[in-house]
Amino acid sequence: MASKYQAPRGTFDVLPEAARARGRIERTAAAIFARAGYEAVATPAFEDTELFERGVGKSTDIVRKEMFTFEDKGGRSLTLRPEGTAPICRAYLEHGMHKLAQPVKLSYLGPFFRHERPQAGRYRQFHQLGVECIGTDSPLADAEAVMLLSDLLGELGVPGVQLRLGSLGSLDARRAYLEELKAHLHAHEGELSADVRERIDVNPLRAFDADDEGTRGVMASAPTIVGALEGEDAEHFAEVRALLDAAGVAYEVDPTLVRGLDYYTRTIFSFVCDQLGAQSEVGGGGRYDGLIEQLGGPATPAVGWAAGIERILLALGEAEAEPAPRRVFISNAAGGAESRLAMALATELRHAGIAAELDLAGRSVKGQFKQADRIGADVVVVLAEGGGGQLRDMRTGDQRDVDLSNLVDEITGGEA
Repeated sequence: MASKYQAPRGTFDVLPEAARARGRIERTAAAIFARAGYEAVATPAFEDTELFERGVGKSTDIVRKEMFTFEDKGGRSLTLRPEGTAPICRAYLEHGMHKLAQPVKLSYLGPFFRHERPQAGRYRQFHQLGVECIGTDSPLADAEAVMLLSDLLGELGVPGVQLRLGSLGSLDARRAYLEELKAHLHAHEGELSADVRERIDVNPLRAFDADDEGTRGVMASAPTIVGALEGEDAEHFAEVRALLDAAGVAYEVDPTLVRGLDYYTRTIFSFVCDQLGAQSEVGGGGRYDGLIEQLGGPATPAVGWAAGIERILLALGEAEAEPAPRRVFISNAAGGAESRLAMALATELRHAGIAAELDLAGRSVKGQFKQADRIGADVVVVLAEGGGGQLRDMRTGDQRDVDLSNLVDEITGGEA
């Protein structure tokens, strides 16, 4: 019988089959991160609201429209985290990681929250994994970050992925460019959407992401920062490109690429998958050299990215769900001593790394075989009353006597 209660709009339940597919993504990412020396961290699901107002930027859509913010019982304003970088930078400072040998390389995984209009690939509670490399301005760190995400999407087999690469320049270069961009937008103010007009002076870069036809027309002739890069900014971007070329990572330079958060500087990148439609990005990020200083710490360069687990699953499709592990079912209908033996055998198999289940509902032998079939068991151990047992192959129906004292070897052929 269905409950009258349902998951809140924009959220979802992760059921076992989907959990297996997610598990494959998480394990693949953890292995890639570990090989590159990135260690896992976890931050709280909610933070002081000011962290995001200062770190992400008050003019961003995230802060203006999308945050889940509330007052706790002490009157403090808290926000469910809408992104992962600002909390990690807060933890980096709070726990003195700036005193460690730099860079500090961190990875993370968890739920995030934004009040958006729910649609395929966009939810109000969603899950991301990502990395942050804090404490170096080397182009090597930028290239390594890009390559880690490229490796992850490649190992998972995400189809049709393209890498878009850009640069926003240093903070000083960006400020000079923004004045030029604002002048262009003000000159064409009457052709812009109301939302873009309101934010010309606070967040003009977001005009590049506008869907409005008039705004897109104005932006077609807008100056781009990539074309205006000079000095160290130009050298940095050229070196990032050379490193990616040397690593065989294909990319397209996109001079109109921007990010939805204010803290980005220099290198920015986005991995897109056209078959996802409007929500085409599966992951992206860039360099954020001014964020930690903005949060009250010392000037600290950093680079990182986040990828959406739901977006990756959507790009992979249902056919890519991970198969269930090999399973053994232990059938016992006699009860008593045989039940205790069934428990002991299940424990032995599990300790040997073999998935093993036993009947917990008092079914008949016939009912237990039906249950074994339901869970996809490969073999069933049939315990006989008074001792002994047989092993049944559920694919072929073949059944043979088995030495219960050597059950692990009987099942694995001595390969366990």
